Amino acid sequence: MDLELSGKTAIVTGASKGIGRAVAEALAEEGCTLHLVSRTEADLNAVRDDLNTRFGAQATVHALDLSNEADVAKLTAAAGDCDILVNNAGSIPAGDITRLDNSSIKSAWDLKVFGFLGLIRDIYPRMCERGSGAIVNVIGMAGERPRAAYIAGSMGNAALMQMTRALGAESYDHGVRVVGINPGPVETERLVRQAKINADMQFGDESRWRETHKDLPGGRPGRPEEIGWLAAYLASDRASWVSGTIVMADGGQHSRSVRA
Repeated sequence: MDLELSGKTAIVTGASKGIGRAVAEALAEEGCTLHLVSRTEADLNAVRDDLNTRFGAQATVHALDLSNEADVAKLTAAAGDCDILVNNAGSIPAGDITRLDNSSIKSAWDLKVFGFLGLIRDIYPRMCERGSGAIVNVIGMAGERPRAAYIAGSMGNAALMQMTRALGAESYDHGVRVVGINPGPVETERLVRQAKINADMQFGDESRWRETHKDLPGGRPGRPEEIGWLAAYLASDRASWVSGTIVMADGGQHSRSVRA
């Protein structure tokens, strides 16, 4: 299916690896001009060169820390008149309420929560003034199924979900759509690294890491490209009647009964 995205301009944050890179690949294949954002310039350059080689994509690299308001301002000054914003940067550490102090939580939220919010605050009004645009927030399933052992992520993701719903409920009247994606476990470098540790502890053999995912739907985590293509679809006019909602992309895990 042609998503009719050719010629659109998109900002993708957290674009150097994992889900962000997969989103950038999907949008590049559809003909978008890209602004790729993360903190590591060398990794971004590698992604840019790969996308140019494979798809002829035009991509600009922005090595910025979006937990810093000045860097958010730099990005929006350079690329704020975009058609698509995909917020994906940031991860929040695991830990229960006794293990994480306020400073640790605030530090994580500066990127994952306030980083999303800062970009939207600058870019959303421009989209509304123009009368077109799409914002896709890649959030996380803990906002839907909170866990005490992931208290900071559960709280932060829930806040981003509610922001997405509230803004997306009114944005459509201005020609703009705001949607969210809650991925379940996805086979990123970080997940594989942790799975190998778990396999080594459980089986004494890190090469058996896939066996640690046997309780997931289909016995596997998601693939980054599965989230990438979903984000591209939601950013396109093919999803023109979708706004103010969160898509759970976890193989149905959120609908399974909680096991003891």
